[in-house]
Amino acid sequence: MIKLYYHPGNASFAPHVLLAEIGEPYELSYIDRSVSWQKSAEYLALNPSGRIPALIDGDLVLFETGAICQHLADKFPQAELAPPAGSDARSNLNKWLFYMATTVQTEYLLYFYPERHADDEAAETVIKRTAEAAVGDAFTIIDKALGDVPWMMGDDYSLLDPYLLMLCRWGRFMAHPPRDYSALGPYLQRVLARDAVQRVIADEGIEGDFI
Repeated sequence: MIKLYYHPGNASFAPHVLLAEIGEPYELSYIDRSVSWQKSAEYLALNPSGRIPALIDGDLVLFETGAICQHLADKFPQAELAPPAGSDARSNLNKWLFYMATTVQTEYLLYFYPERHADDEAAETVIKRTAEAAVGDAFTIIDKALGDVPWMMGDDYSLLDPYLLMLCRWGRFMAHPPRDYSALGPYLQRVLARDAVQRVIADEGIEGDFI
């Protein structure tokens, strides 16, 4: 059985939603960040970066949210969470997946953890401010690309949609949150309305306004 190591609302959220969409049995293992369990020797053996998530599927151990999402989509093609490998549509999905993982998520790391890249509070403030602006620029690009289609891949719901929902949640307290963008706002409500998303929010015990 597939096992997902998770913490509520963290980067494990998108894979958790995909598992709920797929409908096959899976197991959850809660990571207690209050005691930094993600830095424990047991967890580091799975994910040497000490970050969330990690996924075990038989003898396969994966970390990195994008890689986990692609694995799940390919393992369960009947769920139709990604176009077939080798197709133009799959390359287009990969483009946005890598953009979210390597651009948007990277800027979020700077925004939430500026102390990792600065020697004093003044520098931290600059890093946080510039990262927030970069996140906003990224969401402007995504908002324009989304336009008036229902999902990031047009008419087809895919692994991109819970991934983007997760990223948008992280920006809910920014000066210009993703929910305020013209296309992203109604789009996020569509993703939130999916049964699998609502079940995962409940299973993870996430309360209050999600976005």
